[in-house]
Amino acid sequence: MIEIIGLTKTFGGSPAVDDVTVTFPASSVTALLGLNGAGKTTLLRGIAGLDRPDGGTVTVCGQQPCGDPRLVGVHLGPGALNPRHTVWRHLCWVAALAGIDTARVTEALVETGLSGGRAERIGSLSLGARQRLAIAGALLGAPRALLFDEPLNGLDVPGIIWFRGLLRRLADRGCTVVVATHMLGEVVLSADRITVLDRGRLRVAGALDDAVPADAAAQQWLESTLMGCA
Repeated sequence: MIEIIGLTKTFGGSPAVDDVTVTFPASSVTALLGLNGAGKTTLLRGIAGLDRPDGGTVTVCGQQPCGDPRLVGVHLGPGALNPRHTVWRHLCWVAALAGIDTARVTEALVETGLSGGRAERIGSLSLGARQRLAIAGALLGAPRALLFDEPLNGLDVPGIIWFRGLLRRLADRGCTVVVATHMLGEVVLSADRITVLDRGRLRVAGALDDAVPADAAAQQWLESTLMGCA
């Protein structure tokens, strides 16, 4: 379980995340929604312990996050991958930095369907394959919580179906899974819960079937926000 209380993070005097209090339960997939600039990536980085918050607290399974990939696996997209490295070298490098056994590299390659391309250089891979590689990096530590930031970008239809199944398997293992996404069709198919941010503030959080605002104005706002995410 991930518990966030009063989390605040400011950049240049403007709050990117503003006093957010929310819980992400274990054994569930939560879709994190919001327009560009709503604070989704900042929230994920705060949960992972990659950014120090200006205020508030985050605990993951009762522990403060400290960048340990065995506690929190984080996917922030394929943009930072070194194009000169091979798939195998990249994952071995990440595993070595974290003190993770190389056997987990093989397992992550199998789980992401990249076993046949382990000798390929990252620069030669399609965007979808690079996305899978970034996901493999998040899986390396067999973490108790997993955070994914727009993981479907570049995936083809078989890849999207594969990722949908991966989310379900992770939740069934007891993991806490949070996915920032703009693909609303996938939210309905893969998420148990939704959390909606608006300009850094929490607007909606709860089970997918129950997270409907009570009044008409809030309902209209939610609909317009979700349409903006599409």
